[in-house]
Amino acid sequence: QVQLVESGGGLVQAGGSLRLSCAASGSIFSIDTMAWHRQAPGKQRELVARITSDGSTNYADDMKGRFTISRDNAKNTVYLQINDLKPEDTSVYYCNAIIIIRSNFGRTSSRSYWGQGTQVTVSS
Repeated sequence: QVQLVESGGGLVQAGGSLRLSCAASGSIFSIDTMAWHRQAPGKQRELVARITSDGSTNYADDMKGRFTISRDNAKNTVYLQINDLKPEDTSVYYCNAIIIIRSNFGRTSSRSYWGQGTQVTVSS
């Protein structure tokens, strides 16, 4: 079983900062791309940023500047630093990871996993 568990969300005033964490655990052979998405009430889930296993990053166009994604491969953890938070950043933030598992027969397979989400609420 593989699990992604996010943490670090909460209520923060506009202009503040938060650091979200997402730790993967379970029978993990390796982890490929990890990403953060968010979903505001009444809106579709959208990509915030992604990071490959070698540290290459990619941000959604309107997420550049205030958002920084990073990862610690030794800890199977991805982070999202959000600075200068704005009320429009209020969303549930979800972690996503492409995780490779290896069967008892030695075969590997990859699958996309999602965390349960962590709420970020920004007050004005």
